[in-house]
Amino acid sequence: MQTADVLDAVGGLTSQLKIYAAKLPPIVHLTAVPTGVKPKLEAIDEYEEIVSRFRQQSAGTVYKGLNESFIESLEAFEVGKLLGSVQPLLAVLDHLERMQRDQEIEVGRIDEKRLAEYRAALHKIMPGNKPELDGSGRGM
Repeated sequence: MQTADVLDAVGGLTSQLKIYAAKLPPIVHLTAVPTGVKPKLEAIDEYEEIVSRFRQQSAGTVYKGLNESFIESLEAFEVGKLLGSVQPLLAVLDHLERMQRDQEIEVGRIDEKRLAEYRAALHKIMPGNKPELDGSGRGM
């Protein structure tokens, strides 16, 4: 297993999260519990397939420590918790960067670019990360 394989998994999961996030209402009032909007069963199956494939491929490699974060993301995705799905994937990207810094893995230039792209995509998915909200909360 290579870093590119890990990034392929993160990319596939990020894609599923983008599709799901696009179906959520732009504003959820704090008094409303957004349990009515869950990912489609097919999306959950695809998400689970990516996580399962990663777990099989990562066994016995330096990447096996990432399994817990992938499973945490899957469990949150299954019940429709967007934030709970995104945070573990950001933790995976942090872990990969730490592994690179500690020279446990080598990350090529292309994979570094993908890492940055996936991080940016995941941050855009995060609730409350909307351009129309820029400047809010700063007073008048």
